Amino acid sequence: MHSFGYRANALFTFAVTILGFMCALASFTDSFNSPSPSVQVLKVNWFQKQPNGNDEVSMTLNISADLQSLFTWNTKQVFVFLAAEYVTPKHVLNQISLWDAIIQEKENAKFTITTSNKYRFIDQGSNLRGKEFNLTLHWHVMPKTGKMLADKVVLPGYRLPAEYR
Repeated sequence: MHSFGYRANALFTFAVTILGFMCALASFTDSFNSPSPSVQVLKVNWFQKQPNGNDEVSMTLNISADLQSLFTWNTKQVFVFLAAEYVTPKHVLNQISLWDAIIQEKENAKFTITTSNKYRFIDQGSNLRGKEFNLTLHWHVMPKTGKMLADKVVLPGYRLPAEYR
């Protein structure tokens, strides 16, 4: 006959194996989601040169996103942020975060907001006049178990004014 400790160990090992299998299955099923966000710049509020010589931009953004498909029974929360991306002669990629949010419930994952940029859009020097840039909406899905998933959608075709206002 086997002792009580031996039987408890066998039961515990079996339970942990099943739990690990269920966690792996939950992580695998999360990779089949496809959200559909959209972003647009309504207007550039002001575009100025700071006293120290840096360019600064304030924009009004219209952010519309449906990220409900990211929420499954394994999703804890979603971190979403909007970044402006552009190229300068000195750097191949410049990214400036303009807005972010943490979405904790599926009901809040479908939204439309009109807001100005939450964070300052500043470039060191006067590189922004007439500059083309992309708006990129990034999201990071933080699951209850498994690896964190990250994805983005790039929305090209925006241009800053050629003159300060």
